[in-house]
Amino acid sequence: MDLSGASGLVAAAWRADRAYLIDLAYRMLGDIGAAEDVVQEAFLRLDLAEPDEVRDPRGWLTVVTSRLCLDRIRSAHDRRERPSDTAWMDSALSLSQQTVVDPADRVTLDEEVSEALLILLQRLSPAERVSFVLHDVFQLPFDQVAEILGKPSATCRQLAKRARAKVAAGPDTTKSELADHELQKISQTFLAACANGDLQALTAVLHDEIWGVADFTAGDPPQIRPRRSSQQVQRGADRIARTLLRFFGSNVTLVSAPAASGLAFLAFLQRRPYATITASVEGGQLISMHAVVNLDALRAANSSNSRAEE
Repeated sequence: MDLSGASGLVAAAWRADRAYLIDLAYRMLGDIGAAEDVVQEAFLRLDLAEPDEVRDPRGWLTVVTSRLCLDRIRSAHDRRERPSDTAWMDSALSLSQQTVVDPADRVTLDEEVSEALLILLQRLSPAERVSFVLHDVFQLPFDQVAEILGKPSATCRQLAKRARAKVAAGPDTTKSELADHELQKISQTFLAACANGDLQALTAVLHDEIWGVADFTAGDPPQIRPRRSSQQVQRGADRIARTLLRFFGSNVTLVSAPAASGLAFLAFLQRRPYATITASVEGGQLISMHAVVNLDALRAANSSNSRAEE
């Protein structure tokens, strides 16, 4: 979206809230392209809105984005569409738990990343999905969920309860423990800092003694490259923050993913699955991270950029 002619309100909201809104939209839609399109449409509507209509930009954008997502969910549900972004990500998240590193360099990742997002997308009705994501994941009060869905608050409570039961009824490997308020806050800070290239904000959410491991893969499903040099291990908040911004800066779209504990993130480059990140949390900060990076996506993006420059 070109912000050159946008109002100060829109430009400020874009910087402060875009990462949050894409995260929310992806949790509902399971398709990064659709999520980015919906959020861009919400900002276009904000740019056209009268200033006195928007007292709380984030709240206004949350309502508009959620309603646009609901329209898409209903349409996709009628056509029985399924999200297309999950296959590579599921394999890569699994690899991040299985990869063996040297004992001296090992990062403990105690979370078991689940497939709850895929279950949610496939098994819940549109209204159940919206109620579940907005309330259970993003902690919106049911009164606000009711405004978005156009249903009574009590009905939205029942929709979220039914959604919870359906997710819980899945196999153990897809069980989701929803992030509490503190984890959600850390996640949103991390996403916004990466999206805005904010080194100071990113460093603040990293523990001084954080460990970071990156594995580079090729193929679909991804396979860890066998060469020892394909794995990189780093330590220290400043160094890892700079590396994160180099690999996951404003040209990459990051969203959160369900995790049994800790945090997990999915990264997309030019709307193609690019990387997964799993992280452990200690004392309100990220203490360890493990990234699995898709070299095929990186090569495709570099090739596309080269053609565009010719």
